[in-house]
Formats: sequence, C-alpha cells, structure tokens
Amino acid sequence: MDKFLVTGGRPLEGTIRVSGAKNSALPCMAAAILTKDELILENIPQVKDIDTERRLLASMGAEVELTQDHSTRIRCATLSDPVAKYEIVKTMRASSLVLGPLVARAGLARVAMPGGCAIGGRPIDLHIKGLEKMGAKITQEHGYIEARAERLKGAHLVFDKITVTGTEDLLMAAVLAEGETLMENAAREPEIMDLAALLTKMGAKIAGAGSSTIRVHGVERLHGARHRIIPDRIEAGTFLAVGAITGGDLIVAGCEPAHLGAVAAKIQEAGARVETVAADAIRVRGNGALRGTDISTEEYPGFPTDMQAQFMALVTQAEGVSVIKENIFENRFMHVQELVRMGANIKVDGRTATVRGRSQLSAASVMCSDLRASASLVLAALVADGQSVLDRVYHIDRGYERIEEKLRSVGAKMERVRTAPDPAGNPPENGGEE
Repeated sequence: MDKFLVTGGRPLEGTIRVSGAKNSALPCMAAAILTKDELILENIPQVKDIDTERRLLASMGAEVELTQDHSTRIRCATLSDPVAKYEIVKTMRASSLVLGPLVARAGLARVAMPGGCAIGGRPIDLHIKGLEKMGAKITQEHGYIEARAERLKGAHLVFDKITVTGTEDLLMAAVLAEGETLMENAAREPEIMDLAALLTKMGAKIAGAGSSTIRVHGVERLHGARHRIIPDRIEAGTFLAVGAITGGDLIVAGCEPAHLGAVAAKIQEAGARVETVAADAIRVRGNGALRGTDISTEEYPGFPTDMQAQFMALVTQAEGVSVIKENIFENRFMHVQELVRMGANIKVDGRTATVRGRSQLSAASVMCSDLRASASLVLAALVADGQSVLDRVYHIDRGYERIEEKLRSVGAKMERVRTAPDPAGNPPENGGEE
C-alpha cells in the first residue's frame, strides 16, 4: 500500500485545478444502464472509484472505455449479467446505484449488499422501500438483494430522511417507469441536478431536480447523449482549506463557486480571505490569524459532511474554541485520534467535537481510515513540524485525482512512496460515501 511523505511549514501559492466530481460521475455512469445507445461523459476524474464503477459495468456486459482525456464511452447494448457481484461492490458504497436502473431496464437486478467507508450506517432500505412502492418484488438472501418487475409503475415516494444515493437511484428507476413518480423530501445536492441534466439529455422528463420535490414522467425508452460532469465541490473545498491553513495564496480554478457557498463562508469566518475571481475560480488567502469557528453538518445547501474532517484540521490552527457537530453520519470522527497524535487538542462527546487551538502540530506516522479523513491528515501534515508519513493512502486515491502532484505544483513538499501491490491482486476493502 502506497504512502505519502509530507513535510510541513510551507505556504502554498499559485493555481490549483479541480477535477470532475466523483460523486456525480458515479451515478451518471450508472445511468448508462438505462439505454442501449452510447453514453459519452466528459470531465471524468481519474480516481479509484471510477475504475471500480468501470469494472462493475463491464461485469454486466457493458462496453466501457476510459480515455486519458478524462472522458468515458459506455454502451450497454446488452445486459448479459444484471448482477452487481460482491467482489466489486464490497469496495464502493455507490455501487448500490445500479439497483434502480437495472430493474428499470432489465426487469431484474441482483445487487450484493454494498460495502463502504466505516463512517456510520448507511442502509439502502430507502432504495428498497421506494422500489417496492413502484411495484418491484424484493427478496434478500445470501448477501444479495434481488429486485424483479415487468415494468416499474410511477408512485408517490416520500423519503423518511434525506438520502443522496436513494434520490439518485430512484430517480433513475422512475425515468423508465410507467406513469408519474412524485418524490418528496428528495436530496438537493448539485450532483443530483447534474444526473437529472444528463437524464434529460437522454430523453427523460424531469421537473424539480435541485429542490425537495421532484416530478418524473416515465418514458418508454432513453437514447444516448454527451454530457460534461460538474466540478468536484468537495475537492475544491479541500483546496480552499489548504490555502487557509498554510497561510498561502491559492486560486482554486475549474470549480463552480455557486456550489461552495457554505464552505467558503465558514472558511472566511475562520479568518481567511475568500473571493470569487472568475466564473470558475475562487481565491483564498490565509493571513496567519485564523480564529475558532463552529460548524454543524447538514444536507445541501448546508455545510457538507464531506468537508467536516478537513475543517476540523483547519481549526486546529485557529485561536480559540471551535465546536463541530456531525449530524449526517454517527461515526465520522475517526480522524480525531490521528490528529491528536499530531498534537491537536480535540475532545469528542457523541456527535460533537470540541477543538481548542492554536495547536503546534508535529510530524507523525498516521493511518488514513476513510476518504475525507485522509484529506484532513494531509492538511495537518502540511503545517506540522517535520515530515509526516501517511499510510493507507488508497483511501484518498478513491476520490482525489493525483493530489500529491496538484499540491506539489503550488509548493507543497509531498511525495508518494510506492509499495508492492497485493500479490493476490485484490483491491483494498472499504469504499464509498454517500
């Protein structure tokens, strides 16, 4: 397993570009199941989760070509094996997104109960409940969920709680269902709007995506399309935090400022200067006088849970006390112990973490436990005294494209140490987030 060596103490300056959104690319790739025609997706990030999705689709009979220009061509002319096998699903939570499109297109789906980052329970019961309302017969045995339906029927779906993947999965199921589907208490994330935009290009009839109420009129068939994936707002937010914590001057380019409102506001509240300098660029300047700031994670447009760990690292360098409340996942403070080992003063009580700054962080060997926890350790290492060693960086490779190269381009002293692969060729377990 590869490691990162990071030497702290350098303010980062320059321009750093954001890749396409992994959490948008994954459902958009799954949408290829809904048509026999070719789907062309641009601005695809070159990260591990995308390769896992490619292997998943290929295992079902799809033709998938990932190119070096960050695009992919997918053609599901036939679905010879509508099964999401455990050997693939165990590495990525988002693989459950094939359940809805498979049963909508093929009338049958067998999906292994998915794996994922160990950041809390994220059951897919809301996916199952929605499909049952749409007429699917669901059984579960031997670790697999099986869904069958001659054709799904439109239904009135009210989510018991806001769920991003549940909204995406059932949206894809609804576009080929007979009649109208009304989805209430739906998630509002930009990634859902991006998926709806793609589906509309494919011939779907969708209204209300981006609001809590989505209305879908099912159609008989969808056709191919070309679509460009939106920028990754979490990667962009991570780089804003990097600029602030290092006291640097960064332009985060290729982003969508409108998607970063809550994050940009909190980083500015913490003492950094944040301003939109172009339609697709934000400048962040750290002035070395960060101050304690509280956050409470919420569904979009609130402060995203996927930025909680990075913000916690940031406020270890802020004067005063910061209170961080995690309202989305019940086990998303696994990075705390590693930050404490580096010198941070953090106390956890249930879903609340209290951070007392300003802590002088010192280099240490730390273990990456999930995707965003890994990013928080990179931030901490960038300001720690000495050289830190980050182990199990396959977690960060799932969602950040060549992060060490991007950070080096703006002055970070960071390198990857390659290690021998698993002799059995098995990918690391644990995977995606919602």
